[in-house]
Amino acid sequence: MTHSPELTPPSVDGKKPQSMKRVASASFIGTVIEFYDFGIYGTAAALVFPSVFFPALGTVAGTVASFATLGVAFVARPFGSVLFGHFGDRLGRKKTLIATMLLMGFSTLLVGLMPTAGTIGVAAPILIVLLRILQGLAAGGEWGGAVLFASENSPKAKRGFWSMFPSFGGGIAIILSNATFWATAVGMSNETFVSWGWRVPFLASILLIGVGLWVRLSIDETPVFKKQARTGVARTPFLDAFRSQPKQILLATGTTTMTLMLTYIGGTYMVSYGTSTLKLARPDVLAVAILGGVAISVAVVLGAALSDRIGRRRMITIVACAAIVWTLLLFPILDSRSLAAFAVGIPVTMFLSGLATGPLGAFLSETFQTRYRYTATGLSYSLAGMLGGAIPPLVAGPIIAAWGGFTFGIILACVALVSLICVRAIGETKELDLDREDEPVTAKV
Repeated sequence: MTHSPELTPPSVDGKKPQSMKRVASASFIGTVIEFYDFGIYGTAAALVFPSVFFPALGTVAGTVASFATLGVAFVARPFGSVLFGHFGDRLGRKKTLIATMLLMGFSTLLVGLMPTAGTIGVAAPILIVLLRILQGLAAGGEWGGAVLFASENSPKAKRGFWSMFPSFGGGIAIILSNATFWATAVGMSNETFVSWGWRVPFLASILLIGVGLWVRLSIDETPVFKKQARTGVARTPFLDAFRSQPKQILLATGTTTMTLMLTYIGGTYMVSYGTSTLKLARPDVLAVAILGGVAISVAVVLGAALSDRIGRRRMITIVACAAIVWTLLLFPILDSRSLAAFAVGIPVTMFLSGLATGPLGAFLSETFQTRYRYTATGLSYSLAGMLGGAIPPLVAGPIIAAWGGFTFGIILACVALVSLICVRAIGETKELDLDREDEPVTAKV
């Protein structure tokens, strides 16, 4: 039986190569689980946690504190990328990805079991922060490893497509997390939801963990890492990355910041904005958020496939130019306070995010050298998550309250401009081999 070159990566040590469908499934299911867990926290932070864990602060301050706990995980993510990147670059992708999945699942289950501030007082928000840190550490190690598992197995001509499956899993996780909250919102009263219904999505995540663990235990290590292991792995991947490619780490971080900004503004923050500021019904807001998850999922596939044809840099450049314009229009559209406007704002924002997210897996994998690729890829993504995913939702409320939504839109447009400059400064990567003897990627005019 012969294997299609597009579905089967090269063999290593004479062993039968893994099917790309199986590899993609392992990358996909793990990221679905990781970011479902990560996403339901963001939705709960927008809808429930201000009253459950920060009732003494009032509505506005409680919301800010709730999003601050969301931001704590983004601060932890770079540390997670360094920690798990170290083991991923030294021990292998597979073992490390199993560890990140277990840590995320354990932390999320405990959030669902957490007593409220009314029960244990100030200990409740403190424990929530600690569990959120663990979630952040796990997420910091997950995305980069899942991306490498796909990219290091895939044929070069279709690397953008196959490498998008972890990001596609993230889009599906957005759908699942919002759909779970939507089901609880329409199936029970608001009082019941606040009392205990919000716990259901957290506790339900344990069902996904078993599936993900089974899939990841059934796969083999990537051929690119096996080849690197024969010649010797890095002793200090983090230090090696900054010695060899500091410019590429900074530019990759800047390029990725816009993408995660659009994702968390269009997803997490807009859920809070729709219910608290626009006064839209919670089921309606969550239904639109589900559409946003569909939009980003479709766009991830489209952006990845197009990047195999026109290049990673060109694809992200197109999105950055569109994002500069869209972010200036977004809040004037939303401030019409109609459900129809809201139903446009979230899906368009998420669609743009998906178009840029699609090429990212291949783009970051191709940018960095094998011996520290796990660390550098995860670190760039995690730093961008802190800058683009944590800070904008945290400062959005105070800025919009003081100066209006358009002012905040200007800030978002500036972030997109910075990403545009960064992606133009870094070189095109799609023709590079992942097991090459590296020279730093540089921009070509």
